[in-house]
Amino acid sequence: MPLAFHLTGGEASDSRNFEILLDIGPDITPRAVLGDKGYDAKANRAAARRRGICPAIPYRENAAAKPAFFPKILYKGRARAEQGVGKIKRFKRIALRCEKTAQNFAAFISLACTLYLGEIRPHDLACNKRDPSPRHPSVAL
Repeated sequence: MPLAFHLTGGEASDSRNFEILLDIGPDITPRAVLGDKGYDAKANRAAARRRGICPAIPYRENAAAKPAFFPKILYKGRARAEQGVGKIKRFKRIALRCEKTAQNFAAFISLACTLYLGEIRPHDLACNKRDPSPRHPSVAL
């Protein structure tokens, strides 16, 4: 689950907000940052290295100078981040972006993250007509 998040417009490029993403969150310095090819830019790699972070960002196919080494084993950890985003998007209000304001949308993302930390899934909150008993007694419907 995310330690922190930063909301942007739906049409905004994530790569432009890379430095903001490196600066938010708890006061810890990660050893590596994992990103997809959309973050492949010299400025993003330099921003990570200035902070003492190893950038594990794959180079695009048309990159002029690709290094011989790429940390493939480290990059496989990015799947966990993608799975976390997928878990958050199981909440229909988040996946469809039903909220009109960024403040409300951020509140629902925080709520979804909190529920996943407590191991409560969206289907646990829904009323089941066949089984009226709650799956989690600690959740009041």
